[in-house]
Amino acid sequence: MEFLIVCPLAFLAGLIDAVAGGGGLISLPAYFFAGLPTHAAIATNKLSSIMGTAVVTIRYAFFGYMVKRFIAVGVACGLFGSFLGSNLVLATDSTFLMGFMLVSLPLVAVLVLKTKDFDRFSEDPYPGAKGIAITAVIALAVGVYDGFYGPGTGTFLMLLLTSVGHQSTKEAQGTSKAINLATNAAGLAVFLSSGNVWVALGLAAGLFNVAGGWIGSSLFRSKGASIVRPVLIVVIALFAVRLVFDLMQ
Repeated sequence: MEFLIVCPLAFLAGLIDAVAGGGGLISLPAYFFAGLPTHAAIATNKLSSIMGTAVVTIRYAFFGYMVKRFIAVGVACGLFGSFLGSNLVLATDSTFLMGFMLVSLPLVAVLVLKTKDFDRFSEDPYPGAKGIAITAVIALAVGVYDGFYGPGTGTFLMLLLTSVGHQSTKEAQGTSKAINLATNAAGLAVFLSSGNVWVALGLAAGLFNVAGGWIGSSLFRSKGASIVRPVLIVVIALFAVRLVFDLMQ
C-alpha cells in the first residue's frame, strides 16, 4: 500500500520540481499519507527526492544551463546557510517563520501573476562580481530557510535568482538544482546514519521521481520560461495549503 500511494505522487513531484521547484510539497505529504512516522517520512523523502534532483541536475548541466561562477558560490553559501538555519531552529519558534511566510505568500503570488516572462529580467544582467555577490546572498538566505523549515526551497531560489539576480530561467534552474542537490545530500547523509530511511520504498519512489524529473526537464527545455509561470502558481497554492496545515498542528 505504501508503494501504491507514494510512487505515483513521487513521479508528479519530480515533474513539477524539474520545472519550478517545490516537488517536496507533493512528495513529503505522500509519505505521511502512507503512514510513515514523521522522521522516517522526512528521511525517506530525502532519498527519493535526491535521486530525481541528481538526474535533473545532470541533464541541466548537459543542456548547458550551469554557469560555473554561480554554481560554486551558490552551493557554498547554500550549504553554510542550511547549517545556520538548522541550528537556528533549535533556538527559535518555527511558528513565527510559518506565520511570516503565510503573510508574505500573497506578495509572492502577485509577483508571479504580474510577471508574464521571467526571462525579461535577464535582458539587463548584472556584471560578473555583482551577479556573483547577489547569487551568494540569495543562496545564503534561502539556505537558512531550507535548514530552518524547507518546503518550497527550489521555488524561492528560482524566483529570486530570476527577479532579483537577473539570471535567465535556464541559468536559475541550473543554479537552484545544484544548490538543492548539495543541501539534500548533506541532509540525507545525516538521515542514513540515523537509520530512519526506509530504503526499499525510497529507492522505488526515487525511480518514479527520476522519471518525472526526466519528463519535466524535457518540458522545460522545449517550453522554456513559458511553462514556469503556470507551474509556479500551482506550487504557491500548494505551499499556502501546507503552511495553513502546519500552523494548525
